[in-house]
Amino acid sequence: MMENKNPAKFSHLLQVQPEDIDMMGHVNNVVYLRWVQEVATAHWNYAAPDNLKSRYLWVVLRHEIDYLRPAFLTDQIQGFTWVGAHQGAKFDRFVTLYRAGSDQLLAQAKTTWCLLDAATMRPKRIDPDILAIL
Repeated sequence: MMENKNPAKFSHLLQVQPEDIDMMGHVNNVVYLRWVQEVATAHWNYAAPDNLKSRYLWVVLRHEIDYLRPAFLTDQIQGFTWVGAHQGAKFDRFVTLYRAGSDQLLAQAKTTWCLLDAATMRPKRIDPDILAIL
């Protein structure tokens, strides 16, 4: 996976919660995946006007995630996201998760998302108006 901590990319701050900690004393791997989705969702909610948010929904088709370092209860996590190639109704989104205020990359993910028409719940080709905001 390609690492990209470009400050021009969308960024979202996350806080580790007590319930995120597993029996090994660090953030459970499932939480990283939740964060990947939270960062992606925050980007869509920030970038998309209400008329697009009401017409379209996104669903995940595939996640690939690399766990590189543990996160702990006192950590804040800085998530960065950007989109990659698209084809038809699908595109790849990349997310990197850093310990906030550092260059410590904790995890990186590549997720394939599919755009759905909210009324029909069927896949919808990604039009230029959507690409322009992402």
